[in-house]
Amino acid sequence: MDLKLYTTDVLIIGGGTAGCAAAIRLKDSGLRVIVAEKANIKRSGCLASGVNALNAYISKGHRPEDYVDYAMKDAEGIAREDLLLSISERVNQVTWRLEEAGLPVLKDKNGHYATRGWRNVKINGENIKPLLAKQVDDAPLVTVINHINITDFIIKDRRVYGAVGFNVLTSQAVEIYAEATLIATGGAAGMYKPNNPGFSRHKMWYPPFNTGAGLAMGIRAGAEMTTFEMRFVALRCKDTIAPTGTIAFGVGAPQMNAKGEEYQDKYGNTTSERVYASVAENMKGNGPCYLKTKGISEETDDDLIKAYLNMAPQQTLKWMSGKFPSEENVEIEGSEPYVVGGHTASGYWVKNDRSTTIEALFAAGDIAGGAPQKYVTGAIAEGEIAAEGILSYLKANSKNRMPSPKTFDKEVSNIVNEYDRFFKNQGIGYSEDDLEETMQKIMDQYAGGISTYYRFNEAGLRIADKRIRDLIRLSDTLSACDNYELMKIYELRERLTVCLVLIAHLMARKETRWPVFDSNSDYPDKSKKFGNYFVNSVYNDGNVKIIYRKMKKEDKN
Repeated sequence: MDLKLYTTDVLIIGGGTAGCAAAIRLKDSGLRVIVAEKANIKRSGCLASGVNALNAYISKGHRPEDYVDYAMKDAEGIAREDLLLSISERVNQVTWRLEEAGLPVLKDKNGHYATRGWRNVKINGENIKPLLAKQVDDAPLVTVINHINITDFIIKDRRVYGAVGFNVLTSQAVEIYAEATLIATGGAAGMYKPNNPGFSRHKMWYPPFNTGAGLAMGIRAGAEMTTFEMRFVALRCKDTIAPTGTIAFGVGAPQMNAKGEEYQDKYGNTTSERVYASVAENMKGNGPCYLKTKGISEETDDDLIKAYLNMAPQQTLKWMSGKFPSEENVEIEGSEPYVVGGHTASGYWVKNDRSTTIEALFAAGDIAGGAPQKYVTGAIAEGEIAAEGILSYLKANSKNRMPSPKTFDKEVSNIVNEYDRFFKNQGIGYSEDDLEETMQKIMDQYAGGISTYYRFNEAGLRIADKRIRDLIRLSDTLSACDNYELMKIYELRERLTVCLVLIAHLMARKETRWPVFDSNSDYPDKSKKFGNYFVNSVYNDGNVKIIYRKMKKEDKN
C-alpha cells in the first residue's frame, strides 16, 4: 500500500451525528480539523436515512433535571447523572439551531413545536444528515476525508497522537497525526444472529456499517470501558425492523397479544420492560404480539405513512403493498442485541469533558458510555461538549510540542504491514461472511440472542468466550483482494473484539437488572449490591480485566 501522511490539530474519527457536531463547534476555533469518515459524510451514521422526531427535547413546564430523572429511572440507576445533566442542559438549544439551519420542525395550530409526550418533537428529518454535513463542508478549516477506514490509534505511553487507516476504494493507507483525537464512530451492530436471514441479514435496527470499530480500537489500546452488559434490544415492526415508537406514542397504540389482551401494564414501562413484555408473552404462548392499530382513522393512516417515509420507507412500502395499519394490527418483535451508548450506558468511560482514560483521546455519541437516552440532540450536545473539552485540553497543553511523525515509524509500519499480510494470505477456505455467520450463531445461542429469548448463563458464556477466541485466531488467516474486502475483514475483527468484552461484562454483572437487555438465568433477580456499581473493564493482551466502580457523588451531580 502507498502511505499518505496528514497532520492536523484535531482529528475526528467518524463523521456521524456527534462527529459533525464537534467539527461544527470547532469551525471558528482557528484550529485545523480533519474528519475521517468510512463512508461519505453526507449520508453516513445513524441519521443516514433520516429520522422523524428529535427524541430528547424538554417541553415547557419541565427542566433538564426532569430528563435526567427519566433517564436514570429507565436505566435502573446505572448511569452518570453528571453526564446526563450536561447533555440535558443543551438539547433545546441544539433543536433551535437545527431549525435555524433549515430542519423542518413541525408546529401545532398555535405555532408551538408539535410534541410527542414531553420529551420530543416531530420533524421532517429525511435530510437531517445532509444538513449537518453541509455545515461541516462549509467550515474553512475543516477537511473531510471520505472513505477512510480507521483501524488503529497511534499511541505511545498511554497518549494518542493520531490514527492509521486505509482508503476503502483505493490501494492507499493513511497516517494522521493530531494534537487531540475525538472518537465518534458509533456503537456495534452485527454481533448477534439478526431477525432476517441470508441477503436480508443486514436489514436491522442499528446501522450494519457501525461495527464497533472505535470501541475495538479503544479496547486494544487499553481504554477503560463501561456497562457493555446493558445491551440494547429494540422493539420493532416485524420483518421491516422499522421503529415502533411513532405508532406506540404518536398514535397511542397499546401492545396486544394474539388473544386480544393488552398486556404492557403487567410488566412495567421502562425501555427494557416494553421489550420484555412482548418476549414474555411469546414465551407464554400468547404471541404473536402486535401494536393495536386496527380501527384508527384514515387521517392517522396517512400521518403514519408520511412519518415512516422520513426514517423507514420499507414499512411504508409494506403498508402500500398490503394492508394499512387501520385495517390490520402491526406485528412486533425484538431485534438482536447491540452495544450502543446513545440508548444505553455502554461505551468508553469518560469524564465530564468527554476525555477518556487515555490522554488526548475524547469520545462522544453512541461510543461514549454513562449517558443513555441521548438520541439525536443528545449526540449533538455531546459532540459539542467533547469539542469544548478538546479546546481546554489543547490550551492547557499548548507548550507540549508534537513529536515528529518519524517517532512513530515502527508503530505505523506494524499496522500497515498487517494490512499487507491479508493481501498475501492464501486463505484456508473460509470467507469473512462465513466467520461472521459463525460468530452470530455463537452469540445467539450462548450469549443471549433471539433464539434463547435473550437469556444466558455462565456455562454458555464460557463456551461463547472460547469459540469467539477461536474465531479471532481464524480471522488472522483471511485473505483480501482489494481494500473493500480488507475493510470487511476489519469489520469482522472489530465485532469479535467487542464480543469478547461484552461476554466478560455479561458474566460480571451477577443479576438481572434490565430484562432482555441483561437476562442472566443464573441470577434472575435484581441485586441491591450491584445497583451500586458500574461494571467496567480494561483489556490487556487478550485478557479482559473487570473493574467494579462504586458509584461516587460526582457521578450523580
